[in-house]
Amino acid sequence: MSTQYDVIVLGSGPGGYVAAIRCAQLGLKTAIVERELLGGICLNWGCIPTKALLRSAEIFHYMQHAGDYGLKAKEIEADLEAVVKRSRGVAKQLNQGVTHLMKKNKITVHMGEGTMTGPTSLTVKGEKGEEKLSAKHVIVATGARARDLPFAPADGKRVWTYRHAMTPKEMPSKLLVIGSGAIGIEFASFYNDMGVDVTVVEMLDRIVPVEDKDVSAFLEKQLTKQGITIKAGAGVEELKVSDKGVTAKIKNKDGKVETTEFSHCITAIGIVPNTENIGVEKLVDMDRGFIQIDPYGRTKTKGLWAIGDCTPGPWLAHKASHEGVTAAEAIAQELGNKDVHPHGLDRNNIPGCTYCHPQIASVGMTEAKAKEAGYKVNVGMFPFIGNGKAIALGEADGFVKTVFDSKTGELLGAHMVGAEVTEMIQGYVVGKTLETTEAELMQTVFPHPTISESMHESVLAAYGRALHI
Repeated sequence: MSTQYDVIVLGSGPGGYVAAIRCAQLGLKTAIVERELLGGICLNWGCIPTKALLRSAEIFHYMQHAGDYGLKAKEIEADLEAVVKRSRGVAKQLNQGVTHLMKKNKITVHMGEGTMTGPTSLTVKGEKGEEKLSAKHVIVATGARARDLPFAPADGKRVWTYRHAMTPKEMPSKLLVIGSGAIGIEFASFYNDMGVDVTVVEMLDRIVPVEDKDVSAFLEKQLTKQGITIKAGAGVEELKVSDKGVTAKIKNKDGKVETTEFSHCITAIGIVPNTENIGVEKLVDMDRGFIQIDPYGRTKTKGLWAIGDCTPGPWLAHKASHEGVTAAEAIAQELGNKDVHPHGLDRNNIPGCTYCHPQIASVGMTEAKAKEAGYKVNVGMFPFIGNGKAIALGEADGFVKTVFDSKTGELLGAHMVGAEVTEMIQGYVVGKTLETTEAELMQTVFPHPTISESMHESVLAAYGRALHI
């Protein structure tokens, strides 16, 4: 006999546990199935502990540059073991927080490996043996994992994924980072700040290739100034691993192949969805393993939903959480709740943040994408060197760039690089969600002195009205 629920969520990452909470808030009898740790990759091995590491590196960086602020600090050292311990402590605290939220919202947690046996039924093999569960609706939120290099799979010793890089047993002496997306660049920034000799190899012609070209160019210049070697338009053709390190054959942009020795290598070449062996193959449409859904999370099978990193990108925690709420509300509506009014996900309004040094953040179209889409655009840029707060903070390297539709004044995209831009981007996200134009943004009063004034100035610059450049 199976245990019956209104909703079962398979996976407890930032998509799954948020979906479960929203279902419970809406009065639905809810269960969650998790094979490893509540909170999933994001809380335990991804977004949060990574930011804890980066914060330690940031403090270390400032301490080493104390003289820039009229301060003296001598014999500054990094304690790798203590830095990792702090990061793991942060992850543990948040894991316990999710456990509390499950209890608070009366969500039943089944720890174990879940496998679908039908559109709305599954078995769980775990701490209680084999359990049979069924529900009116099931949400698949199984996430994704790091993609391995086919010729050099991660071994945790010399070849690392982000998971190994987060809990290193030793500090690399010379580090190769393959891939310059958010994960690759964040770890390159962390280890460089910690004093490691870092090289980044990116196959495409520029680093952080999903960002605006101006952001990519500026970030490359800043990272190079910090001592990171950047090889864009290059590829790793061979990686030989030994007990002492890795030997990489790197084909550079000019076609020449060089062989270089490194102590360690981080592979950050994308993700693979966790959709194998969970019993969904015949129930959903897939593209390269990613479950295809509508803007509310519905699959082709009635009662079966999917959210987060096991569905098409962008593969971001906040996108997964938003999808979780949307799916929960759509399910409640189907079950007769007339008080919920879910809105389909608008992928153009999902911000992206990378926590390297300097930070980068963006939302909407790049200038190039807007032009490709046929828009005639007004583009504004404002450098942090014209912002009083940025200068006072000693963080004058950066800029804000905004892209508007010349015809309607619609904000098409915003792109930032510099101090605290990951906190500022939300201003433009709210603006885009409210369908703002340049007129409203120009009339908005920004507080002084703040770096956010650069956002205002960038809008003004797009229409030839910048005040401080």
